[in-house]
Amino acid sequence: MMKTNFHTHTLFSDGSDTPEEIVLQAIALEMDCIGFSDHAYTVFDESYCIPKDKVQVYIDCIAALKEKYKRKINILCGVEQEYYSDYPTDAFDYVIGSVHYLKIGERYVPVDEDAGLLQKTVKEHFGGDALAMAECYYQSVSDVARKTHCDIIGHFDLVSLFNQNNQLFDESDSRYIAAWQQAADALLAFKKPFEINTRAYYRGKREVPYPAPAIADYIASKGGCFVLSSDAHRAAELINRFDEMQELAKQKHYRLVGNIK
Repeated sequence: MMKTNFHTHTLFSDGSDTPEEIVLQAIALEMDCIGFSDHAYTVFDESYCIPKDKVQVYIDCIAALKEKYKRKINILCGVEQEYYSDYPTDAFDYVIGSVHYLKIGERYVPVDEDAGLLQKTVKEHFGGDALAMAECYYQSVSDVARKTHCDIIGHFDLVSLFNQNNQLFDESDSRYIAAWQQAADALLAFKKPFEINTRAYYRGKREVPYPAPAIADYIASKGGCFVLSSDAHRAAELINRFDEMQELAKQKHYRLVGNIK
């Protein structure tokens, strides 16, 4: 199994380390490939993404690192494309397609930023029905592969980040199951790997990685495959909980892939 991570963020977006610091850590870890995936520019929220005037700087920086370290590690320049971003992605080696927002009228509300904000959104825009909010989220997720032309499907069930112990909605409710199954079925048709994303898990924000076990089991049962991702925002997070996830994948007979093209 190749040791790879295609989901990493740097100072170019909401990460804390430079691309070179991440490359050096990847080399120290004897990784086969490191892929950069800073957030694509989103006009409605510039707080977390690559600034529009820095996109080419980002691409050029990764290209220079590819050349500098080509004898030590394979380096790819990717991007995490938000469903509601229309920024062109043709210049990148690969794309992670993700949904971070609910689109409510002309507003974009993040699902992973603040639990209080999400609860307020449920109350004000979904009549207190958190399952309706989750259904809205999965409607966008179901279309993320078509819209972003992604190579990897990012953190499929991000909407459940603040739902520990079913605080917002019951994940065993038939409405919730139907919503994520419909989205999974739509995405499986594109034959793209779903990431097993360990970020919220290793940070203690969630008791399981994305996607939740029931969802991962369903995807696997339908022939879907997975790629390991730590969604690293600093060099020290590059392969967090990977050994554990590889063992889990072996026990569950999940198909892990090391290449995405």
